[in-house]
Amino acid sequence: MRFYDIFNGDADGLCALHQLRLAEPRDAELVTGVKRDIELLARVEPARGDEIAVFDVSLETNRPHLMRMLDAGVRCRYFDHHFAAAIPRHPLLDAHIDTSSSVCTSLIVDRYLRGRYRAWAVVAAFGDNLREAALAAAAGLRLTPDELDVLRELGECLNYNAYGESLEDLHLHPAELYRRLRPYADPLEFARQSPEFEMLRRAYREDMERARALPLRDATSGCVVAFMPEEAWSRRASGAFANELSQRHAGRAVALLVRSGKGYRVSLRAPRNTASGIDVVAREFESGSGRTAAAGIHFLPEHDVDRLLELLERTYPGTTPVSGN
Repeated sequence: MRFYDIFNGDADGLCALHQLRLAEPRDAELVTGVKRDIELLARVEPARGDEIAVFDVSLETNRPHLMRMLDAGVRCRYFDHHFAAAIPRHPLLDAHIDTSSSVCTSLIVDRYLRGRYRAWAVVAAFGDNLREAALAAAAGLRLTPDELDVLRELGECLNYNAYGESLEDLHLHPAELYRRLRPYADPLEFARQSPEFEMLRRAYREDMERARALPLRDATSGCVVAFMPEEAWSRRASGAFANELSQRHAGRAVALLVRSGKGYRVSLRAPRNTASGIDVVAREFESGSGRTAAAGIHFLPEHDVDRLLELLERTYPGTTPVSGN
């Protein structure tokens, strides 16, 4: 029998896997990648009797691969918060899927584990731009304000590390980053002792300083838009910068368009006061997917930029132009 742990390389996927393996230690083949590398089940060929665990990866995107495995006699536990459509009913599938806008995969695992290792779920929620959910989960942990701030920064740095066009853009391979987390039941201990955290913290600050220097363009009271150059730092900072803009402009949608050849890779955020509908916008485009509050378009051709901006303005109407950062 072989085991596979399949997880999104961002803070939520990392922390979800880490929580479960702290509670249920197991050696498994790790399958992961950059944040938008989501068709991960296509990479494995388990045999009858093998087991897979999946974290923070869209079931809808991976449905054909999942059904192939289940029908071949592979047992699966599936934790996720992305749009899933109909969840398959199969005796070998144990699905824990909640698409609520205030939930991330690590909070689903936290619920499954009845609060064991909850501090790691707090880290993930901060990393996934769910500040209110993170604070709610942390309420019973008796953390000082400084400790809570460390968990926030750790979540942001873990999430930042997953953004890139390819693994070469990242500072650490997500599988290696998970191995560095693995010895630590307490994220505060990891933050105190790990050189990786300090390295990511410095890199994050440098990339974000560049991002903050960019002008906001084509922005209205309903939508904030920024265009970013075709650079590795842009790809790394795009998710964190989109989250920061969504916090700074809580009543507006956010669109970050990172140049990619003859088009763009797009990060989208719904207004925080509604936290809904942005996945519908993303799915209007061929490579769009995501959640109700945060979504993306893997590749947006140049000729579709105006259509995206018009759709955002119709979905989140605004009339007062804004400028600057």
